[in-house]
Amino acid sequence: MRAKLAAEVASEPLVQIACEPLPQQPRLPEWLRKGQTRFESVQNLKTRLRGLRLHTVCESARCPNIHECFHRGTATFMILGNLCTRGCGFCSVPKGSAAKHEFSLDADEPEHVAEMARNMRLRYVVITSVNRDDLADGGSRHFADTVRAVRRALPEARVEVLTPDFCGDLRAVEAVLEAGPHVFNHNLETVSRLYRRVRPQADYRQSLAVLRHARTQQPGLLTKSGFMVGLGESAAEVHQLLADLRGADVNVATIGQYLQPSRRSFPVAEYVTPERFDEYRDYGLSLGFHTVFSGPFVRSSYMADSVWETAEASAG
Repeated sequence: MRAKLAAEVASEPLVQIACEPLPQQPRLPEWLRKGQTRFESVQNLKTRLRGLRLHTVCESARCPNIHECFHRGTATFMILGNLCTRGCGFCSVPKGSAAKHEFSLDADEPEHVAEMARNMRLRYVVITSVNRDDLADGGSRHFADTVRAVRRALPEARVEVLTPDFCGDLRAVEAVLEAGPHVFNHNLETVSRLYRRVRPQADYRQSLAVLRHARTQQPGLLTKSGFMVGLGESAAEVHQLLADLRGADVNVATIGQYLQPSRRSFPVAEYVTPERFDEYRDYGLSLGFHTVFSGPFVRSSYMADSVWETAEASAG
């Protein structure tokens, strides 16, 4: 019986199935090839972080600068867990489901961040988070508790927060501001036209409103926002984004190249040349930003201490 079945299968003509070719990624240019790796430094810092149940956006977002930054003894703390309620097309941070009860909140996290920052002897501490739309306040009180814990542990250090949009809840923004960060950062990430595909659960105007409100509440506060290029935007759209940020009275802009973190993520449309990054920087400075940090490897919290010093010096 098996022999007969095998013979019948063998006699069937082969059917060729036409498959759609996968979209070709542009070839990685020379200016986007990172140099020295520091595996020992990365592993050592990861071990210390896991000992306190802490996460970093450097790891979860697969930042290309992780070897450099971890070797320098710096990292960006990511609080409110390691699962995000949103599914942005550019991001590799793990996603979770509130319906499946996958989210939790570590009450010890604020003190653990402060302990780690003190042990690392940080002069400049950057705190970001996943989106926690499952929480009534978006996690803003937990965010504020973390800022206060760090300021108690390191009273001489500067603290920068990189917050989500809190679904546009400006009271949540105020709760974070009341904790006393030195820099308030919220990323626009991309131009308005691409939001539906790249950030489907966010809103361009809502993010601008968050930044504008932070400035209104604390006029002396340094405000900051970052975005990626290489997603299919035009130069005119980048100019408009920069103008919109200045319209919200943002002081600092960061611009970096989007790199696809996984095969399921939004594809790279273009690798922007260093010369165009320089043009975007110069255009931003002409609009009145204190500083514009623009380059292929720039990320929102990359070299944040140096960016802050430059902005402060520019502000006089």
